[in-house]
Amino acid sequence: MKRIYVLMTMIGALLITSAASASPATDTLFAQYKSEGATGFDAERGRKDWTKDGKDEDGKKMNCTICHGDDLGKTGKHHKTGKLIEPMAPSVNPNRFTDAKKIEKWFKRNCNDVWGRECTVQEKGDILKFLLSK
Repeated sequence: MKRIYVLMTMIGALLITSAASASPATDTLFAQYKSEGATGFDAERGRKDWTKDGKDEDGKKMNCTICHGDDLGKTGKHHKTGKLIEPMAPSVNPNRFTDAKKIEKWFKRNCNDVWGRECTVQEKGDILKFLLSK
């Protein structure tokens, strides 16, 4: 009976891990971030980073929700250009996190725009974990 419990626990853990992985690209990035010093990615830390305030180049308050919105299942809009941004939630936009180069490109650009610096590998992993949970 104990072996069955252990086996079921392991299967459950694998299913949860699979659900949190949107694509081979994200699996690769999580492994890369860990190899660069990140530890244990946390969706709640990612949510806090997602809503953490910085300032744009004009000195105005900026965070990820300003362009992407509070509901990641809906289309966002760039705060200056008005360009529409496809939903971030992979449950609505399954192609969102399938290209590692694009993910890294947008982390670099958006972290600089919001916080005036590149994200750390820990921040990237935590934010990605948060986004994949949507």
